[in-house]
Amino acid sequence: MQTDPMPAAAVGLQALPRATKMKTLAGVLLAMFLASLDQTIIGTAMPRIIADLGGFSHYTWVASAYIIASAIIMPITGRLTDMYGRKTFYIIGLLMFLFSSVACGLSQTMTQLIIGRAAKGLGAGMMMATGFAVIGDLFAPAERGRYIGLGSGLFALSSVIGPTLGGYITDTFSWHWIFFINIPFCLALIVMFVLYFPHLRPQLRQHRIDVVGILAMVLVIAPAMLALSWGGGEAGWRQSPIRWLFALSLLMFFCFLVIEYYSAEPIIPLGIFRDRIVAASLGVTLLTGFGLFGSIVFIPLFLQGVMGASATVSGNFLTPMMLGVVFGSIVSGQLLSRAGGHYKLQGVAGLAILALGMFLLSRMNVATTAGQTVLYITIAGIGLGVTMPLYTIAVQNAVPYELLGVATSVTAFFRSLGGAFGLAVLGAVMHTRFSAHLMAHLPSDLGALVPTSPLMGMVSNPQALVHSEKQRLLKAALAQAVPRGAELFEPLLQLMREALQSALSRVFFTGLLVIVAAFVVNLFLKEIPLRRQHAPVATKAGAQGV
Repeated sequence: MQTDPMPAAAVGLQALPRATKMKTLAGVLLAMFLASLDQTIIGTAMPRIIADLGGFSHYTWVASAYIIASAIIMPITGRLTDMYGRKTFYIIGLLMFLFSSVACGLSQTMTQLIIGRAAKGLGAGMMMATGFAVIGDLFAPAERGRYIGLGSGLFALSSVIGPTLGGYITDTFSWHWIFFINIPFCLALIVMFVLYFPHLRPQLRQHRIDVVGILAMVLVIAPAMLALSWGGGEAGWRQSPIRWLFALSLLMFFCFLVIEYYSAEPIIPLGIFRDRIVAASLGVTLLTGFGLFGSIVFIPLFLQGVMGASATVSGNFLTPMMLGVVFGSIVSGQLLSRAGGHYKLQGVAGLAILALGMFLLSRMNVATTAGQTVLYITIAGIGLGVTMPLYTIAVQNAVPYELLGVATSVTAFFRSLGGAFGLAVLGAVMHTRFSAHLMAHLPSDLGALVPTSPLMGMVSNPQALVHSEKQRLLKAALAQAVPRGAELFEPLLQLMREALQSALSRVFFTGLLVIVAAFVVNLFLKEIPLRRQHAPVATKAGAQGV
């Protein structure tokens, strides 16, 4: 897959007048922002939702259903848009997002909410998978960086706005309105897309949808994501269902490879993975998703559990990081378009900044000041922002134009998959290290008692450091367990803070090692000039080779 040495004529959406392209881009970015905002706006409303609907045991399913559904639909949508055009699938995604928002807002039980969130994940996944591909349609690779950087920045911006907006809506109106607020925006966007979004089909020919391949891919992704969600939580990795889910996913993965190899029009053409640029870019994307997106979840826990900050303050601490992501994404995209398209060199710089941020995070302890914390997480955010647009553009520039959608969506999927793996594995690292440190330093009064008593469940769970009710229960249990248990409460709480700090340092250091691995993989990335025009390649779309 080499770029054509001779410039090609503008094709498809790239041939549109500049004003039309900007209108189309605005609609795409608004839809992407709406989808990404929905992932963060619900977090602050969840305690109120649980209070109204009950079902605390299904708390994580509200997020997991959304994530799993969007992960499944992204590669499927990417390939189908290559076959039938982007417009139809964008409108379908918006309609699904609209109706599922209504369903979520009207939910009377947690089961109804979870089903609604899964449907919403399908709609959001369709929009997100199509969004970056449409930017690829509108602009040639050499010009694309500034706009993909802007799109990446919007994802980070939604993380800043979402929690505050969700809290305000929940407190002012009710949690139902965090879903109903989507309705007018969805309706406006649907009208915009129906009236103004150009409908250009890549090829007016009969296609054969790879239904068997789609089913096999669903049976690869869904069990793996479920196992990661359950295994990384309280269920633990040794439960039989977790093992069976991983075994099913692995078996279906080999079946999927065979199916795709022989398919006339595979849902994911395997040939794209043989390209050195695509393989290296996906490797870096997976590792950065693992290393940072898995680690960032633990920063609020450090702020609350180790430094004693409130939930609101810890959320505010993440704002500088997300603004760093916005800044890094926009600057990186502009540099990529204006400075010659050196995505490998920018990757070296971005991953080095990211590694520095992860190293500084791994050195935090109980004596770390608020100013130092802000500096460290901002550095990590800038590094992440610099890397986010690069590998999407590198992949898009490497594949034939008729595979733009599937290649773009696979890149997004690998980032989500890396985050899921990172959250699960790093969560296991944290719990293992926390328990080991705690048991090794328990006072003699408790050292023999805790492992064989109900106290073990309370002491070994760092959540006791961030919930006042759990602390009250722990103090009461200590008073009943040993004669001077009440006196041991504060020293035990301090020991738990030290254990959590040790555990989170190990988590951030593990994330650092993964980012270093991404840095090494980036060195193998082949850099070729970014095309200044779309160059459709006359290959068999969907063949094994590209």
